[in-house]
Amino acid sequence: METTADLTLAIDARIPLIALETHDEPAALQLLTRVAMQHGLDFFCWSITEGLCRLGFGQNFTTGEPESPTDVLRLIRRNRKPTLYALCDYHPYLEQQPEHIRLLREIAMHSEVRHTVALISHALKLPPELTYYSAQLTLALPGDAQRLAIIREEAAAWARERPGVKLQSDPAVLRKLVSNLRGLDEAAVRRLARTAIRDDGIIDESDLPEVNRAKFQLLDMEGVLHFEHDTARFSAVGGMNRFKRWIERRASAFAGRGKDQPKGVLLLGVQGSGKSLAAKAVAGLWGVPLLRLDMAGLYNKYIGETERNLRRALAQAELMSPCVLWIDEIEKGIGQQQSDEGTSRRVLGSLLTWLSERAGGVFVAATANDVSRLPPELLRKGRFDEIFFVDLPDEASRREIFAIHLRARYLDPAQFDLDQLAAASADFSGAEIEQAIVAARYHSAAERQPLETAHLLHELSATFPLAVTMAEPIADLRAWAIDRAVPAD
Repeated sequence: METTADLTLAIDARIPLIALETHDEPAALQLLTRVAMQHGLDFFCWSITEGLCRLGFGQNFTTGEPESPTDVLRLIRRNRKPTLYALCDYHPYLEQQPEHIRLLREIAMHSEVRHTVALISHALKLPPELTYYSAQLTLALPGDAQRLAIIREEAAAWARERPGVKLQSDPAVLRKLVSNLRGLDEAAVRRLARTAIRDDGIIDESDLPEVNRAKFQLLDMEGVLHFEHDTARFSAVGGMNRFKRWIERRASAFAGRGKDQPKGVLLLGVQGSGKSLAAKAVAGLWGVPLLRLDMAGLYNKYIGETERNLRRALAQAELMSPCVLWIDEIEKGIGQQQSDEGTSRRVLGSLLTWLSERAGGVFVAATANDVSRLPPELLRKGRFDEIFFVDLPDEASRREIFAIHLRARYLDPAQFDLDQLAAASADFSGAEIEQAIVAARYHSAAERQPLETAHLLHELSATFPLAVTMAEPIADLRAWAIDRAVPAD
């Protein structure tokens, strides 16, 4: 329901206190002014700096010297004419202030006067004495059409200041920008759109990461949820062709936010096989923010705090939608443990409920190395759209991985015998191949020689890959995945 209708209903229902939570105070005051005029009510606004000001009818004016937080409540209580009041940033004066709480309660109890007091703040938690008399409202956020209109208004303003200069924009990027600004109020949308436009007069892919980072900061999400500024591209991921195709086919469905929007995948496999990089590449391909949930950071020594941390992080991820929520090594946070007094089970329960009930817009990319620690409830069909098994790369994929890591170090793969390297690195993971390249570069630098195939072959021959040192667990993992997971490659 629109905020205007909610506010009208609250006034008609004679609810005396309204907690209006928003950062966009001007928009809240405009809304209250409009509703006051529709109801024929006097409307006054108070702040600690301006005192009590009349708004809405005719010329706005102040009533005199700025009233103290106590004096304004006494003034409201004495007024016998039904009036709408807005108290801006009054929340600090309710903390450990029994007199202010009592005065607001007396105003609320005098129902024959029918005052409505709207408390406007970015974060507002009323004390229990006042909750009984209150309604909690939030400003309706602009929809896709409104956000697009705001971006166009800012583009037009930029163009008016530069006659003859045309703003350059990519329609596909513009659609992504409109989508990524979802969850912000009008003022924030306008501010971020203005920043993207005035930075260089171009709306292109380079604007999206900065807009996403600024949105994350605006929503104040620091804690167990982290914004990953550097996403990846599938061109940096060797192999996993089946997984890549699966993600590419669902790009438009995720952008559309329809009923069958993709919700997530579990990437299960051998350590160092590129699962985390693949999870990050989903956000890069789809052009949406990448958030990382720190499972270890969730845990708190106080009973109940761990579950609250998780619920808060998941709620914040929904505010950042559309986005990819990356949960790395998920088994470390919800694995089957007997030594944490049931905390892991409660965390699992909260996560499973959210996975089942969330509306969409948050694509979960979870990774796991140890399937034996994953509870069966998480693996049940419906929690994730698909479970992919990421095995050690085959020879073709190893050749591709060598080329990727050589190019990343400004080396020409054509100068190396990739076929020989791929054959010599059987049972190596992608991470082990990268480390062999790093070690070979140190070796060649010490010899003051350019890096050659021989240096790489030497390092490969001196390495015992994880497939050798952990052969039994890897064999068990492969046996489990045969008829339970889809091969990523």
